[in-house]
Amino acid sequence: MEPEAAAATAQRAVRVLRVLEKTYPDQRPLLRYDNAYQLLIAVILSAQTTDAQVNRVTAALFAALPTVQTLAEATQADVERYIHSTGFFRSKARNIRAAAVVLRDRFGGQVPQSMQELLSLPGVGRKTANVIRGALFGLPAIIVDTHFARVTRRLELTAAAAPERIESEVAALLPPESHYSFSMCVNYHGRYRCHARRPDCGQCEIRALCGYPRLIG
Repeated sequence: MEPEAAAATAQRAVRVLRVLEKTYPDQRPLLRYDNAYQLLIAVILSAQTTDAQVNRVTAALFAALPTVQTLAEATQADVERYIHSTGFFRSKARNIRAAAVVLRDRFGGQVPQSMQELLSLPGVGRKTANVIRGALFGLPAIIVDTHFARVTRRLELTAAAAPERIESEVAALLPPESHYSFSMCVNYHGRYRCHARRPDCGQCEIRALCGYPRLIG
């Protein structure tokens, strides 16, 4: 992208953020959690299922296994029993148990902050790591999920398909301190307005900043 076009796109991204921050002032994750351990486990469980479904199972899971230590010591069958309805429950149970073991043995039971350390945890990819970094530690975090990827492409902030490429291209458009807020606002907009099949362009708060209505006529 030419420098002038890149600057114009960055200015538009900031304008999108300002509108969406007013539209979605509460930018906390939709997952319910009381501490870093709970958020980490909930985000791992959220793969290939809804946040609402995860919230339905984690209340009982965390009541039974309230700490890193108790999860690390739990059996596969015990964990599967609590998370069965989330889908891919066997692999998820293995991952969260293994992550708890790593947290206990390598990190003193504490959830780490660095991207490299977070990625060393079983079941944790860049999306999960960025949720943790942004929500818990206030660090710059572009969180690329299906909603974020769809909305940013429709906004013509990126044309990339690979999540890491989307992350790097969108991150370059915004000040680091805005990354997490932008991620959450765009995620909510994808959930509530810019749907995959029938986006509500007529009522969209950022319609004037988006090229998608032009593309679909």
